[in-house]
Amino acid sequence: MHVLIIGAAGMIGRKFTAAIAGNGKLGSYTVTKLTLADTIEPDSPPGFSGEVTGLALDISDPTTAPQLVAGRPDVIVHLAAIVSGEAEQDFDKGYRINLDGTRYLFDAVRHLSKTSDYCPRLIFASSVAVFGAPLPDEIEDTFLTAPLTSYGTQKAIGELLLQDYTRRGFFDGLAIRLPTICIRPGLPNAAASGFFSSILREPLAGKPAILPVPDTVRHWHASPRAAVGFLIHAATMDTGPVGHRRVLNMPGVSATVAEQIESLRVIAGDKAVALIRSEPAPEILRIVSNWPRGFAADRATALGFRAESSFDEIIRIHIEDEMGGQL
Repeated sequence: MHVLIIGAAGMIGRKFTAAIAGNGKLGSYTVTKLTLADTIEPDSPPGFSGEVTGLALDISDPTTAPQLVAGRPDVIVHLAAIVSGEAEQDFDKGYRINLDGTRYLFDAVRHLSKTSDYCPRLIFASSVAVFGAPLPDEIEDTFLTAPLTSYGTQKAIGELLLQDYTRRGFFDGLAIRLPTICIRPGLPNAAASGFFSSILREPLAGKPAILPVPDTVRHWHASPRAAVGFLIHAATMDTGPVGHRRVLNMPGVSATVAEQIESLRVIAGDKAVALIRSEPAPEILRIVSNWPRGFAADRATALGFRAESSFDEIIRIHIEDEMGGQL
């Protein structure tokens, strides 16, 4: 099997690549070739015995996508995106990367499929930002998309394109709406949701953190480990039971910021919580207050997708995966 990962140098891309390299498999399928693409050349995963090609490129360049799919990858995982805060600040860049780049990729596969029997599995990483207020406390699978950010709009358009290209038989597509992935390791990014991770990650490491919103803000979360599991399952599952609705809300944990902080207190103590300082940021609050607070995610759960059952579990996974199991 040949797997193409676009956005492979990002956090989820690196972890997904490492999961494949660990045993040379994607689910039960043996992976013989990895093509890893991003704006910087991704590192080759240690321990992988197959062929690895690393590429530094710009997905918004119309010549890029045909180059990526020329090798006829069996599975394409599209993770590349300008994140929420940056897409809101730079309108043109957000649409160029998140919409034009996605359309170029889908069209490159379409043109190749027209001249052969090529029909890869294509996984598109979408977002819960496709929904906008007013929102119920728990969103069901039939709730309408009405994004209130440019990022959410770009992801919603990508979902519609994927549905239509799959309907036409150009590829076998699935769009998975990822919760906010928390706790993200590494340095903060430009995502409006970044503070959900930093208010936990930094105190766990003994560093101060800034909380830009009230602790009453509630949101939908899953760990990086769960996100990798989502991708593996989406790439290898039987898509027959999914039917024509190829967009799925992923399972997760609904928690307020106060509940996140209380989980931090339970696991790391008052000393860690004392490192969090409140500094209101109205622009961040404006964005995240229009995001969903919780999901039923019944379809995804019935199809075999799994996430954590508590926020304590999310924190403990971070300690295991990123801190060697030690505080």
